[in-house]
Amino acid sequence: MKSILLLLTLAITSVGLYAQPHPIHVKVYHEQGKFGGWPANWGVWIWENEILVGFAQGDYEDLGEERHHLARNKTERHLLARSKNGGITWTIEDPGKKGSLLLPNNGVFHGQLRTDVAPEEPIDFLEPIDFLHPDLAFTVRTDNIHAGQSRFWYSYDRGQNWRGPHLLPNVGTPGIAARTDYQVYGNREALLFVTAAKEDGREGRPVTLHTEDGGLSWRLLSYLGDEPEGFAIMPASAKLSDTELYVAVRRREGDRRFIGAFRSLDKGKTWHQEADPVEDCGIGNPPALVKLQDGRLCLIYGYRAEPYSIMARLSNDGGKSWSSDYVIRSDGANRDMGYPRVVQRPDGKLVILYYFNDLTSGPERYIGASIWEPPLP
Repeated sequence: MKSILLLLTLAITSVGLYAQPHPIHVKVYHEQGKFGGWPANWGVWIWENEILVGFAQGDYEDLGEERHHLARNKTERHLLARSKNGGITWTIEDPGKKGSLLLPNNGVFHGQLRTDVAPEEPIDFLEPIDFLHPDLAFTVRTDNIHAGQSRFWYSYDRGQNWRGPHLLPNVGTPGIAARTDYQVYGNREALLFVTAAKEDGREGRPVTLHTEDGGLSWRLLSYLGDEPEGFAIMPASAKLSDTELYVAVRRREGDRRFIGAFRSLDKGKTWHQEADPVEDCGIGNPPALVKLQDGRLCLIYGYRAEPYSIMARLSNDGGKSWSSDYVIRSDGANRDMGYPRVVQRPDGKLVILYYFNDLTSGPERYIGASIWEPPLP
């Protein structure tokens, strides 16, 4: 009997169906009558077990299946959520109360601008950023998802206080719609992955920006692929070595909504297109990407079709091939969900952040976190 059980265990393991811990789901932000949304638009940072994530908050209003349920005639705010115990419990912070909105003028996509604090005007950027500062948080935001003017802020105290805003140049493009995604190569050197407007001013195509002087100047290093018929937006990058990079992007072409990918072998100077890591994600959702401590890649995305889900895929070969889906959760009540971010804790567990609405939580959208231990390779 023992030998039969051993053979059965080995057979199950060989096809990838081995037991794995169930994710733990917690609510980061959930407030009656409010809407929490879109961590992918803001940023996430981790220092050991301290995690900081940005999100948008507004008033909840049912606007029908085709629209986000954030009231257009009420104030939209940018808030931060912080956990000091690896994502188990969270506190909510309002950087606007400290004089830093972390939001470009007219950069609210759905609601109204705040009237309780003055808009932030861009200031001259005279002191270079130390990208290797142990408590650095760096974020970029746009005022328009099509042909935007973007700004950046940085913090040396884990996001308690922010310096900025500073203008991010459009580097000869019709506009830059920036969300936060960057890779650091030294105290003063970094690559920033953003979305540039297409020639017709619509969104968009991914580009690589490069600085060697701590952000005092930025240059357009490269485009990731040709200009698409639809769009390729919201890049999520992973640094595989000092020269190799893998970037996943949200794609739309005709009726297809999928996640595409590009690879660079020369530190972002040139790119070639890879096989699509996700061929269908419902009505579309951006990817989140992290290189795990064991060298694998993990890609997270929201599946915005029934069953409305948060999904994970793993790659053992730097993104050349991907596993089938691991279902983090599939209890979404509707398609207004996803936009994930992900970080890995020192103990190897992932903290996956997203906005969501389930069948038991009421109509509001909340910011959720799922703590998941990826299965062993």
